[in-house]
Amino acid sequence: MRLDAFRGEWTIARAIEDVRQARTGRFDGRAAFVPAPTGLAYREEGQLVLDGVAYAATRDYLWRDGGAGTIEVLFPDGRLFHRFYADEERPAAVHDCGADQYRVRYDFRRWPRWRAEWRVRGPRKDYGIVSDYRPAGQVGETAA
Repeated sequence: MRLDAFRGEWTIARAIEDVRQARTGRFDGRAAFVPAPTGLAYREEGQLVLDGVAYAATRDYLWRDGGAGTIEVLFPDGRLFHRFYADEERPAAVHDCGADQYRVRYDFRRWPRWRAEWRVRGPRKDYGIVSDYRPAGQVGETAA
């Protein structure tokens, strides 16, 4: 898969399970991948609901071609977050952040619907996040 395949607007449905704090949450919103000088700027906006309280939420990354069949995901300040093999149907990546470890597995088997499954563990963290993406304007079931 090429980086440009992500270009455009996506609808996101995200389920959050915080094991340590015994609570669940939900994020519903949109993401846009727009051209940037070194790749695609990713911005998501939507509503995060935790414990019945709704919050406006945003997130930004830069996705770029990492060479050798990879896509790199960077934080807004340019630091590498993770890299994955774009030609795999279910690529995985790991990001160590101090004592915390972030593991992701993407699922592109039903492209253009796709999924990102995160598992985060560390001394103070233990949660899972499943984000389903579909092209904006498409209706129907989740990615996988």
